Amino acid sequence: MRLGRGAPSPDEAGRDDEQREQPDQRVEAPGPGAIAAGGDIVNSSTHVGDVYQAAPLPRPEEVEPPAWTPPTLPLRTTMFVGRDEELAELDAALAEPGGVVVQALHGLGGVGKSTLAAQWAHRHADAHILTWWITADSMAAVTSGLADLAGMLVPEMTRSMPVAVAQEERAAWARRWLAAHTGWLVVLDNVTEPADVAELVTSAPSGRFLITSRLREGWYDLAPALIELDALSASEAQELLARIVANGRPAADLDGAAELCAELGHLPLAVKQAGAYIRQTHLSPTAYLELLRTDPAALYDQAARGADPQRTTARIWRLTLDHLATTTPLAGDLLRILAWWAPEDIPRSLLVPLSDPVQLAAALGDLAAYNMINLDADTITVHRLVQAVARTPDTRPVKDEGDGLH
Repeated sequence: MRLGRGAPSPDEAGRDDEQREQPDQRVEAPGPGAIAAGGDIVNSSTHVGDVYQAAPLPRPEEVEPPAWTPPTLPLRTTMFVGRDEELAELDAALAEPGGVVVQALHGLGGVGKSTLAAQWAHRHADAHILTWWITADSMAAVTSGLADLAGMLVPEMTRSMPVAVAQEERAAWARRWLAAHTGWLVVLDNVTEPADVAELVTSAPSGRFLITSRLREGWYDLAPALIELDALSASEAQELLARIVANGRPAADLDGAAELCAELGHLPLAVKQAGAYIRQTHLSPTAYLELLRTDPAALYDQAARGADPQRTTARIWRLTLDHLATTTPLAGDLLRILAWWAPEDIPRSLLVPLSDPVQLAAALGDLAAYNMINLDADTITVHRLVQAVARTPDTRPVKDEGDGLH
């Protein structure tokens, strides 16, 4: 550096030229225990001469969450109805002292598992030092959610300059953080395969996991008990429909609400979908029911403006069937046959001529595992709305032969 306003000496000029020609030397973080450091920490303990050393990541057990970290949860809906018994079950299951507490919710797609989990988590956010929501429908999604958790706790990990810590390394750090702390709640939403979350759940000796899944089976190693979520009661379904249709419109026509909710099997997603459409089009429930019976394929796939078009009843269940098609193609064929029979107490013996016993048992077992049917030793029961959707054609564009199913 030059002091004063005089011309630089030859030695000074030479040094300036040399500095201008010197490249900006920075080093990358060599592994999971370090963050790359650059010019922003010159004169710090990590800067030695012209060498920018990797700053070690803090030990997970030494990092506390911010004094007040708002829960990372879906917005708390004002349209939540019923579920008092299930909320009480969650209270009891997740109140156990000591050790890790894992509770799994399972049920048919659209029955309200995620909504119930979010409602419980909102109600108990103050009881946890940290509440974190992870959409866990794949191993990659779990890794991404954990990496985001690490980035929230140590923001330096996500800085793009000089080099951010890799996602896998951030996720591993977050696992160690959960293992070193207690008093947190992590919601693992929409788990497709228990194996995707098994390592995470078993590596944390304390804290709480709340898991939602359409899958009924495969939890015995992870969760001591399951809460099965069923459809709403008739009165709860009608209350939900009325809240949506009559919100701000007390004179809205609710004629036929009971009949429509019964036709929809009192399934929350289907009732919400119908209510939003009725509100938008100023129809009555009776008029909507007439349209539904005339063209079910269109209405089960129809989202009102402002709603998520991927969250219709038909699309949610077709995702499940797409998943089953990759492992048990016979399952979809059986469901389309069952869709034309009376929904309750269908004799299993009627299906015997359709396939060999092993494949038939496997296909029925998979449909039951994903809550598409209820199964016992002798009979099958299918939710009437599942039957209605299974009877309607899939209007999605046919994918190229090389495309995978999602």
